[in-house]
Amino acid sequence: MELRYKIWLDQDGKAFGVGPSDILKRVDRLNSLSKAAREINMSYSQAWGLINNLEARLGFKLLEREVGGSYGGGSSLTADAHKLIRQYDDFLQEADRELKDLFKKHFDKN
Repeated sequence: MELRYKIWLDQDGKAFGVGPSDILKRVDRLNSLSKAAREINMSYSQAWGLINNLEARLGFKLLEREVGGSYGGGSSLTADAHKLIRQYDDFLQEADRELKDLFKKHFDKN
C-alpha cells in the first residue's frame, strides 16, 4: 500500500492547488499565459477563465497583463502570486513529510 493525496486551498470552491500553481509557474518562466496554456494543452480562453476565477476567489490579482504591442504582449506574476506559490509549495513539502510519517505510523507495522 502507498499513500496518495491531493491538497488544495478552498474559498467558496477550489481557490488554489497543484494545477493553478503549475500554470502560474509556467507563466513566470514563459512570460505568457498563452504559451503556458499551450504547454499543457489548455485553450487560451480556458486559461483566462481559470485565472479570472482564481483571482475572484482569492481576492487579489495573480497576473500583470501587457496588451499587444510589437511583441504581442505578455503576462507576468504579481508579487502576491509569487508569495502564494512560495507559501503553497512550502506547505505542501511540510504536509508531505507529516503525512508520510502518519502513514508509516499507522500502516507500516512490520
